[in-house]
Amino acid sequence: MLRPVVAGIDGSRESLAAADWAAREAQRRGTPLSVIHSWEWPPRGVPNFDDSDTQRFRAERILRNAEQELRKRYPELAIEARMTPDPPVPGLLDIAEDAELLVLGSRGLSGFAGFLVGSVGLATVSRATCPVVLVRAEERRADEHLPDAEGRPSTATPHSKVVLGIDVTHPCEEILEFAFDAAARRSAPLQAVHVWRAPLPYAAVDAGPETLAEAERALTVALHPWQEKFPGVQVFEDAVTGGTGSRLLEVASGASLLVVGRRLHRPAFAPRLGVVTHAVLHHALCPVAVVPHA
Repeated sequence: MLRPVVAGIDGSRESLAAADWAAREAQRRGTPLSVIHSWEWPPRGVPNFDDSDTQRFRAERILRNAEQELRKRYPELAIEARMTPDPPVPGLLDIAEDAELLVLGSRGLSGFAGFLVGSVGLATVSRATCPVVLVRAEERRADEHLPDAEGRPSTATPHSKVVLGIDVTHPCEEILEFAFDAAARRSAPLQAVHVWRAPLPYAAVDAGPETLAEAERALTVALHPWQEKFPGVQVFEDAVTGGTGSRLLEVASGASLLVVGRRLHRPAFAPRLGVVTHAVLHHALCPVAVVPHA
């Protein structure tokens, strides 16, 4: 049985953009799409709220409208739409156990580009056992593609690059596989970026060529097995110095997807996001895939 791509929606612009992105991803993967609306009654800590029948009607309308729009845009895609009575975070996490990946929306920050990741998004990303993709409200199909010859958005041009943030001291197979697979499905180049930072006693000293050469060799070694598995993917290697989050954001400008990792922490009740992952989730211009790994 094929594992679905799951999109969590709440009726907001960002969640509907995420559902549309999830539909395109499901088509690329040849999997069904599950659209989930998490509905909880009564809302915790909210007095004098609408009665349960009114809330259920609103929830059903949100889900029905989203499903109808997606079926109109993607008539050949198998789509399932359903509500869950669980609170949003545990409901999404439970469904994501059997998903290929989970897709959520994030509001664009007013005044400058980026993500405003709410409590549901952060809590879900930090606990999910499958990859989670966060998508901006402004994300459209053309944003995944290169501009046309006149610099205008287009869906007829090739997909733009996939960017992978990799730590060559811990090159996790799950992240590498996800990034190479994403690039292959888009027929897009993969730009793998390792940001080297000097050990603390030498942090103020510029990296010498020998150190950078070692970082470049380590990056090549980490990528080589996956280049053999995905020979059709054009790979660009970048071993650079600087702040990891800022360099990744710089490289990912114009990308169709940025892929980063999240270590699976134990105990399970105390998960957290790393500093770099947290930074790119809040400020990336493109969709961000967070891949959990051991």
